[in-house]
Amino acid sequence: MSDSVAVIWDDALLGYTMGGDHPLHPVRLDLTMRLAESLGVLASDRIELMRPTPADEALLTLVHDPAYLEAVRRAPSDPGVGHGLGTADNPIFEGMYDAAALIAGGSVLAAQQVHSGKSQHAVNISGGLHHAMRDSASGFCVFNDASIAIAWLLRQGYERIAYVDVDVHHGDGVQAAFYDDPRVLTVSVHQTPLTLFPGTGFPEETGDPQKALGSAVNLALPNGTDDSGWLRAFTAVVPSVLKSFAPQILVTQNGCDAHHEDPLADLALTIDGQRASYRAMHELAHEVSDGRWIALGGGGYGLVRCVPRAWTHLLAEVSGDPLDPHTEIPQAWRDDVVARGLRSRPPTHMTEGGYTGFSRWDSFTESRVDRAVQRTRRASFPYFGLDPDDPRD
Repeated sequence: MSDSVAVIWDDALLGYTMGGDHPLHPVRLDLTMRLAESLGVLASDRIELMRPTPADEALLTLVHDPAYLEAVRRAPSDPGVGHGLGTADNPIFEGMYDAAALIAGGSVLAAQQVHSGKSQHAVNISGGLHHAMRDSASGFCVFNDASIAIAWLLRQGYERIAYVDVDVHHGDGVQAAFYDDPRVLTVSVHQTPLTLFPGTGFPEETGDPQKALGSAVNLALPNGTDDSGWLRAFTAVVPSVLKSFAPQILVTQNGCDAHHEDPLADLALTIDGQRASYRAMHELAHEVSDGRWIALGGGGYGLVRCVPRAWTHLLAEVSGDPLDPHTEIPQAWRDDVVARGLRSRPPTHMTEGGYTGFSRWDSFTESRVDRAVQRTRRASFPYFGLDPDDPRD
């Protein structure tokens, strides 16, 4: 399905490290790239590995206030700068500004590759830091690389950009950045904000009433939603609004913290369900945006058993050569996990045996997932000219 694919990577991206036992540990990225390499994913003749450069101030201020940039610069020597910095979620670390700017530069490079036509797809697994706000850090995120990449694309003249976020947490920072901009459709599929940070992302959040009503779609799923329920919900909402919006380019945030073992959330997807979600977004990219697809990382705190497998599947899917889920994980990779002293038992295969079959949504069932779907459809579908009660829409 893919033509050419840019994979943005440099070991310097591992410098975004919040220290100690912070959940966003860079080892998850290192293990992902090592697993992808050991399975031959990165050897695809479609893939070009590309090194990013840090986003400069002109790029960062497309989204962030100059005063906030200055605060991030000063923070290591002035811990009391505020702006959400210096908290348990967003600890200050040496080199923070440069590390965050490099991730943002990576997502902009991905956008540039797809915009220029040099790559049909581009992926930056270090990106997807979707909680950072215009003037503050939030939820482990210092700079909002997804918003910066989208803002850069808008500067190139795009009139319809779709952003789909499947992180277990609501993509609040990206939604906030474009809530009043009808050129950007933000779609977030997440755990209900009643039980999870950041406490936003209710279906009734549908865009600025004066400027961009209908520009935000939020699908908030109940705790415990599994592969089949998640895929049923996704297909009941996301394809319809994307087809109606007809984006010129698709940006996805592929956080894998909806995994059933994730320590910070309460959905119940398996690696297999996440692999199916990446396949669904790949197919949508070819259907709605002529294959122009920028895929970013995001959350995911199962450092050994979840993130490396999920995002290796993502890289393989983006490349057009998806892995057989029954593929055995090389012993050398498992030995490396043990040698690093990581507490989790390394997985042996690229599957968890999850069931990814599902029945299509209809308006007659009354499960918790179906009620969530109906609430989203009723809040958002009329803005797209769609009938919220008609399963054909």
